[in-house]
Amino acid sequence: MAFNGFTEETFQFFRDIKENNYKEWFEANKEVFIKEVQTPFKELIAMLSPSMYNIDAQFELRPYKVLSRIYRDTRFSKNKDPYKTCLWMSFLVPSTEWENIPGYFMELSADHYLYGMGLFAPKKKTMDNLRDSIAYDAEEFQAKTQLILDKGFSVQGEEYKRLIPNELPEYFQTWIQRKSLYVMKEKPIGKEVYSEKFAKVIAEEFESLQWLYHFLKDE
Repeated sequence: MAFNGFTEETFQFFRDIKENNYKEWFEANKEVFIKEVQTPFKELIAMLSPSMYNIDAQFELRPYKVLSRIYRDTRFSKNKDPYKTCLWMSFLVPSTEWENIPGYFMELSADHYLYGMGLFAPKKKTMDNLRDSIAYDAEEFQAKTQLILDKGFSVQGEEYKRLIPNELPEYFQTWIQRKSLYVMKEKPIGKEVYSEKFAKVIAEEFESLQWLYHFLKDE
């Protein structure tokens, strides 16, 4: 599956579904969705798969498993729109406790894309163990993660309302005072997304997070 870049029709579809989020419109434009959104996304996943396998051979790599669905689950949501207005991929190790293992992601919408890696809904024990591991070898953690920050990634995740007491320097507080933890970049849609080279860009960015991925996974 050769990825040749997304097209202007990809982003027009995302713009259109924001204004026409109902079944009749989607069914009339389903072929556009398949051709301009779903298919290139699956091709991109296939192109990334060798790099992701090298990061972790346990990753789920089948494109239909990695790619999110366009259909929203509205059962427990006040928003009853049936369709998502963005699509994303997520590389994870299959697990019944997915919330406690790190994963990679990339999301695409009408006007921006974002990507990164981390823990999104970990249990408290997972984060407690993570803080202990950071403190155990704080010097190496800072050296390795500073390289990630220097590449333009930012530290994200829900923060604790009440700070957790610790003796670590200020650098570490943005990493440890969180209920969830991930690093991310967000960019406006640019010419890079229309090229086959976009796959190489994302692969290299994901590879730059490999040390942190294994650090998080080992907790």
